[in-house]
Amino acid sequence: MQNNGPSQRQLRVGEQLRHIIAETMSRGHFHEAILLDAGNNITVTEVRPSPDLKQATAYVISLGGLQMDELLPALNNSASIFQKDINANSNLKFTPKVRFKEDTSFENVQKLDEILSNIQYSDQEK
Repeated sequence: MQNNGPSQRQLRVGEQLRHIIAETMSRGHFHEAILLDAGNNITVTEVRPSPDLKQATAYVISLGGLQMDELLPALNNSASIFQKDINANSNLKFTPKVRFKEDTSFENVQKLDEILSNIQYSDQEK
């Protein structure tokens, strides 16, 4: 029996990392100008740690109309700030290297919903 999904430990650590990263964003102690006021306008939707817990991908969305093409490089440049907070607030043996990516799942669901709402069934009138 092969399980391709994340382990319970990965899920638990991912949730812990998500909380720490969100807390770090809300404090807003960054060197990047775009991040100083962005903490309340960025949502960390999910953090996926690698099986060895040495890497983690944090998926984020912008709520305040901030441009993701400006935001993601700033977040990735500030990864060391997040890693310091993770090290201080978790009991992990290794502090995972965090990288940030845009969460496109909401856009994908919206597109799928739009496609499904436009489907004409054979029993519907044209």
